[in-house]
Amino acid sequence: MFQDSPIYDRLVAERGDVPTQTRREAERVSRELEYAMRPLQSFAPAPIPERPASPGTGWQRTALLPGSMPH
Repeated sequence: MFQDSPIYDRLVAERGDVPTQTRREAERVSRELEYAMRPLQSFAPAPIPERPASPGTGWQRTALLPGSMPH
């Protein structure tokens, strides 16, 4: 990413490679979360199938022009 950047190289030398450390930590946390959530996935309820929409039933939202008031 910053291959020809002496400022970045100096910061890495002084503070460590924070972006790489952050990425590794995020990947570790992601793996732990995936592992922790795995048992719950087997108990998740089956998804409810969606019903096809029937035209003419229910209500519809209509847009109002700016400054217009409903009657």
